[in-house]
Amino acid sequence: MIRFISLLSLFALFPVLAMAQHSVPEMPDPIRNLADEGAQIRYMGRDHGFDSWLTVKNGREQYFYVPPGGTGFVMGVLFDNDGKAITIEQVQRLRDDGDSLLDSLAGMETLATPVNKEERFAFQSPAERLFYDTENTNWVALGYSDAPVIYAIIDPQCPHCHAMVTNLKEGGFLDRGEVQLRMIPVGFSEVSKAQSAFLMAAPDPQARFLRHLSGDEDALPVREGINTQGVERNMAYMQGWKFDVTPMLIYRNKDGEVKIVRGQPSDIPSMLADLGAAR
Repeated sequence: MIRFISLLSLFALFPVLAMAQHSVPEMPDPIRNLADEGAQIRYMGRDHGFDSWLTVKNGREQYFYVPPGGTGFVMGVLFDNDGKAITIEQVQRLRDDGDSLLDSLAGMETLATPVNKEERFAFQSPAERLFYDTENTNWVALGYSDAPVIYAIIDPQCPHCHAMVTNLKEGGFLDRGEVQLRMIPVGFSEVSKAQSAFLMAAPDPQARFLRHLSGDEDALPVREGINTQGVERNMAYMQGWKFDVTPMLIYRNKDGEVKIVRGQPSDIPSMLADLGAAR
């Protein structure tokens, strides 16, 4: 997922990009909301009938495609009928226009390999579909970036979530690089929904959440009017898979199997050994 440019930066940059080859349409409300939160945004032009937007938020990139009429949008990577990633070409086009921000989007080239159309939408199992959906939620990471990954659906007001993260932290598992916890914030109350939204928008989400665990009531303030669309998307993911508790952990183990742990794990060392973490 991607980080958006502030609205003022957007209009400062677009005269060069727009005059090169695109006229910039009106920004859709969801993307404008991200801009208002300090995200970075680029208009990538119109391809295959879609107005295309690149966003960067908290170091993560997303791609939005708005169909004619602008009554909705699709988020993901755009392919043509031959499996070629159109998104790659759009990013390269922005680079060619002199946009240095796009140089930071390392790894996009991995999408350039043509993919068979049937393979693109067919997953080998429901578990693989689940893992794909999990990877594409809005998450906040705790721990080292090169550590084995566990995803966890958390509610900021959930005591079991607090206990799980505290055990990982105080047990040294995060600090030793044995695991990176990618928290997927949700909210089962208006308070926790607002706190999750603030957590995802904060420039220092890791420090904020750890302060929240320690009892700092100002770490995740409840701000009136904060945009909660990212949290709503996480809630839709959770409800779509019929997950009904927090925490809910999802990870791929050392043998490549997708595993689910419902509720607070009772044996963290065994779970990390299954993950393939160093002991």
